[in-house]
Amino acid sequence: MEGDEAKPATSERSRRKFKKICVFCGSRAGHKPAFSDAAVDLGKQLFSCFDSQVERNIDLVYGGGSAGLMGLISKTVFDGGCHVLGILPRALLPHEISGESIGEVKTVSDMHQRKSEMAKHAEAFIALPGGYGTMEELLEIIAWSQLGIHEKPVGLLNVDGYYNSLLALFDKGVEEGFIQGSARNIVISAGTAGDLINKMEEYAPAHDTVAPRQSWEVDQLLESTTTGARGRQKTHL
Repeated sequence: MEGDEAKPATSERSRRKFKKICVFCGSRAGHKPAFSDAAVDLGKQLFSCFDSQVERNIDLVYGGGSAGLMGLISKTVFDGGCHVLGILPRALLPHEISGESIGEVKTVSDMHQRKSEMAKHAEAFIALPGGYGTMEELLEIIAWSQLGIHEKPVGLLNVDGYYNSLLALFDKGVEEGFIQGSARNIVISAGTAGDLINKMEEYAPAHDTVAPRQSWEVDQLLESTTTGARGRQKTHL
């Protein structure tokens, strides 16, 4: 299909080298051991040297929980010597942290700020299996790429075919004319963590964006400035 058209090979010199990757994943472990194994394997891929040609030292940005797949990957990365930054809304502290927190935990006011902070600190994104929250985070970051807000790789770790139906839905969106074929290439998928990161390191944006990234940054700056000015005006009233 159009969204799967081959792109020119990326040279070794131009491969991306990530320092921080944001991982979206469930606060539950799921029923299959394969999901937990994949979370641990992804964590090891972030810091381990698996052969003489591949060596990584990538910090983790994630949702801040210590349960489920979130707990597994954060502990794996932390034990491997890399920095772990968890970003967690204050209201979820008693629900997603069991026992001691892992690495650095930054509390924020709400879900919108959580996603904004995760995106700001990361150079790429990977979704492990998860529920509504994981899928919502994934879809929003895909939409941000399509809009032109960022050019960071977005990876889907399709463990044991968990995301087959979602990928088929994306293909259906292209077929029915709701998703551009080039935008389908925003989503990079693989069945193993090693293969996925390799593909993400070779990623080059090939889709048409809705607006240039610079215009989004200007709009955000203006909005921030306007908000600050309004706050100062209220203070003086």
